[in-house]
Amino acid sequence: MTFNDNARVGGNKAKRRGGTVAAIGGGTVGVGAIVVLLLSLFTGTDLTPLLGGGQAPAGPATGGERIANCETGRDANNDDACLLAAASLNIDQFWVERLDGYREPQLIIVDQATSSSCGTASNSTGPFYCPPDEAVFVDPTFFSILREQFDTTAGPLAQLYVLAHEYGHHVQNLTGVMQQYPNNGTGPDSNGVRTELQADCYAGAWVAAAGEQVDENGTPYLQPPTPQQITDALAAAAAVGDDHIQAESGGVVNPESFTHGSSEQRTRWFDVGYDSGVNACDTFSVPGQNL
Repeated sequence: MTFNDNARVGGNKAKRRGGTVAAIGGGTVGVGAIVVLLLSLFTGTDLTPLLGGGQAPAGPATGGERIANCETGRDANNDDACLLAAASLNIDQFWVERLDGYREPQLIIVDQATSSSCGTASNSTGPFYCPPDEAVFVDPTFFSILREQFDTTAGPLAQLYVLAHEYGHHVQNLTGVMQQYPNNGTGPDSNGVRTELQADCYAGAWVAAAGEQVDENGTPYLQPPTPQQITDALAAAAAVGDDHIQAESGGVVNPESFTHGSSEQRTRWFDVGYDSGVNACDTFSVPGQNL
């Protein structure tokens, strides 16, 4: 998905934080490490101790510096950190128009590693939302891992799908979904799977409407997505399906251990949101066999 070059994005409130290196197995990302990285993706659970690497201490999301040289859509198209920061304006506007009482989460662009109330944030933990901080943490270098290890292009729309998914978790926090449907273990019908699929659905709904959001001058932030960009986003969703992760780890696919849903479910719920909007995203009312 491409920003219009003349769109104004300098009003974003994203902050860059970090600078502490989180080592991964002595600096080499192997197959075992990749499995841990992908299991961490979207969970908000820091699994890096399994890798034996160093960590920054846990703590709240405070401080940080403004994203430099991020004023226009052209800047966003040329820099991954600015891309994410600029997209936050678009996603926030989308939810302000659809959710009464919406308040913006803090977007933290991670530089190597930083702390949060939910644990260390780095490219080894993957993007996540931390409810106590009401903050989304993303290290843009994470997307190179998806490209290099899982043969997915992880282009701009795939990156923004990931961001919109995490903002979906923020919406769930604001609306009480996280409190109403707390963690009840793993499995294909678990609250965790339903929560993740709803966030995928919200991401799809945002992608469908992303070209409608405008800057202070009335210029659309983004150009409508192309079919190839949609395919790329769906490939990213499929890459982080529980069955795909388990298969890539060399193990047996075990639905009873699912926490996020299968590749088919993740892409299907993205499509539901894309085709029908946020009101179609009630994954908690769907019978398990139809989920």
